[in-house]
Amino acid sequence: MNAAAEMRDGQASADIRTLALAARAAGTVAAALSTAAKRDVLHAMAAALAAQSSDILAANARDVAAAQAKGLAAAMIDRLRLDESRLDSVVRAVNEIACLPDPVGQVTRREQRPNGLTIERVRIPLGLIAMIYESRPNVTADAAALCFHAGNAVLLRGGSEAIHSNRAIAAALHSALRAHGLPEATVTLVEDLSRETVMKLLQLTDIVDLAIPRGGVGLIRFVAEHARVPVIKHYQGVCHLYVDASADTNLALRLAIDGKTTRPSACNALETLLVHKDIAAEFLPRVARELRARNVELRGDDTSRALFADMNAASEDDYAAEFLDLILAVRVVDDLDTAIAHIHRYGSDHTEVIATRDAMAADKFVHALRSAVVLVNASSRFSDGGELGLGAEIGISTTRLHAYGPMGAESLTIERYVVRGDGQVRHAGSANP
Repeated sequence: MNAAAEMRDGQASADIRTLALAARAAGTVAAALSTAAKRDVLHAMAAALAAQSSDILAANARDVAAAQAKGLAAAMIDRLRLDESRLDSVVRAVNEIACLPDPVGQVTRREQRPNGLTIERVRIPLGLIAMIYESRPNVTADAAALCFHAGNAVLLRGGSEAIHSNRAIAAALHSALRAHGLPEATVTLVEDLSRETVMKLLQLTDIVDLAIPRGGVGLIRFVAEHARVPVIKHYQGVCHLYVDASADTNLALRLAIDGKTTRPSACNALETLLVHKDIAAEFLPRVARELRARNVELRGDDTSRALFADMNAASEDDYAAEFLDLILAVRVVDDLDTAIAHIHRYGSDHTEVIATRDAMAADKFVHALRSAVVLVNASSRFSDGGELGLGAEIGISTTRLHAYGPMGAESLTIERYVVRGDGQVRHAGSANP
């Protein structure tokens, strides 16, 4: 490394460390706030986002135009794009987060030991969260609100493709913090988008308590490989719908259409359809016609293609793919066990769905799979923090640590022990004062 590069690297390190230290200090202020105070600030954040919506949408239009000019993938542009409806959803999510129970201080377990000690497990904030993400500007508001509700500070490092949107959203959030006399560093937008800065951020083991990457495979792999701080990954969503022999085919049809077509760029969109052989001849051509009418490209095995001609051949890679597009892999399977084996082989532990009227088959499906979210007779699109009552999500964890699945405010806290006594000592021979 030449002298100029060393100087730039040292400057980036100093800058991100300074930002992180300021954010950590601000987090201690957030952690001490009452539930009522946090609720007031969150409602003010939502109001500021609504009041500054024209600025946010104008900034987003600038980002989208730049992304289109660069030829970014349609899925990334869809994730990047905000409109009035999507921004209204962001505002609504922040207000919903404000109304959720405060996880900080919750006593999750209490018992009294034979020696009279009272043992409690109590939720406390994690501290400083580093959110590293691509494209989705709504994450800026969602992550900030969830972290704040859980008493944490957050470092937000979005992608260059959304920088104007993220700045506009952060400005609205900062106005709410200032109005309540709180440090802006509670929600810190990292505007140095160099890879070197991310590398330095991921080394701050004495300051950063958790990193959460959310984006493409390349980003998540980079963070996981270079981080020295703990990481919870929001990895690929290779989501399956298995249509069992006993399924209500009208219900299964609705699940397939909703799961694949309503927002194919979402991580909870269906990527593979598995159909039991006993109903394949009746159901598969029907669902295939409906999906093709909605411009879904189908890629199937030989059995599927024999039942519906307008289908390309599926490769091994197709069954492991997160398409994030109007593409669906299809396979006819012999039975429930074969469907489960397929998911074990190709799945990403994100979201799986079974359509069935057989309660035993449903139970077997649920217990045989270890994915973060498993649904019975409901669309994969419900694998979402807002839909599951979390107000919003900071991501969907596919890492089996303290949080798994959609992560809301509670997942941004940890449990510690609080022990209350009246003079108990462990050894009877301990000296008395």
